[in-house]
Amino acid sequence: MTVIIDRVESFPIAPRWLFVRIETDDGLVGWGEASLEGYADVVRAAVDQFAEYLIGKDPGLIEDHWQVLTKSQFYRGGAVLASAVSGIDQALWDLKGKRLGVPVHDLLGGAVRDRIRAYGWIGGDDPAEIADHIAAQVEVGLTAVKMNASGRMNRNGSMAELDAVVARVASARATLGPDRDFAVDLHGRFTLATARRLAPLLEPLHPFFIEEPVVPENSHVIERMVDATTIPIATGERLYSRQEFLPVLQAGVAIAQPDLSHAGGISEVRRIAALAETFDAVIAPHCPLGPLALAACLQVGFATPNHLIQEQSIGIHYNKGAEVLDYVIDTAPLKFVDGGFELLTGAGLGIEIDERAVREASSRWETWQNPIWRHADGSVAEW
Repeated sequence: MTVIIDRVESFPIAPRWLFVRIETDDGLVGWGEASLEGYADVVRAAVDQFAEYLIGKDPGLIEDHWQVLTKSQFYRGGAVLASAVSGIDQALWDLKGKRLGVPVHDLLGGAVRDRIRAYGWIGGDDPAEIADHIAAQVEVGLTAVKMNASGRMNRNGSMAELDAVVARVASARATLGPDRDFAVDLHGRFTLATARRLAPLLEPLHPFFIEEPVVPENSHVIERMVDATTIPIATGERLYSRQEFLPVLQAGVAIAQPDLSHAGGISEVRRIAALAETFDAVIAPHCPLGPLALAACLQVGFATPNHLIQEQSIGIHYNKGAEVLDYVIDTAPLKFVDGGFELLTGAGLGIEIDERAVREASSRWETWQNPIWRHADGSVAEW
């Protein structure tokens, strides 16, 4: 007797996440994460529309469902639809792993490593705060961190602004020493010209990588950034398909950062990783999100040879109203060990979601929006 999908639900929850729950007619449940920060309610509507197709279908046909959801309509792609597909895709892989009693990485060809290195996010606007926040990450066992280069950045960065960036980065290096790593996120706040001026100033401090030096819609100029520095360039949290990653890889980006909740889920990120490998590039999946996104990242990472490091947001400064592990029944699989995560051995995504906590949190949902920044002249600034 063929098992079919009986119910598809989605739950917007604090701090800014969207969980997807898929149940089959025999009662098995799979979970995924379709979080698109600031657009949870819009993505939820897309999940509801996709559910009309999925209900009554065989949950095991993951690739066929992915093809239908991404290609059967004339208008397709973009952050909202890709995020909805991502959450559904994760939940279907979770279901298949649970059905077979194996972790997802087994279904992807098996583990190629026993542990995955992770990095933590740090806040702080001055060197003293940077040092304190790095110390806290080191205390929990992490050996790498990532920091914003700056807050709001003028279109043509001043000497004072660039000096302040260098001072913060120098504080990070002094605190971490030569044996630990830090990455610097420009967050698309810099123009290409300003980013090119900054990079040589940072080279003596040996950042692990510089992230998103230009906004994704300006990916056609990122090769000029690659050529301007010896620091590895990373990008990809706002790219949503293999096709969007191809030109930045051709431009020489060293580190691809697909988001498992934005870029088509497990199915597409596996393909993005294989594409990156052909350009001698590695992946470091973007994940300042919830536990399901993190578990999905780890499942891919354990089965992907060119995986470098994993972002995670346990204890991150901007989570308000809930923490990453608040919705997980057994937090042991996501415990830090030697600066990262050990091999996940549980079936499916390898974590168990507290459904009661999710439903209760969803009943109190309040829409999250990122702040709107403006330059001194009143024009809109990149956040």
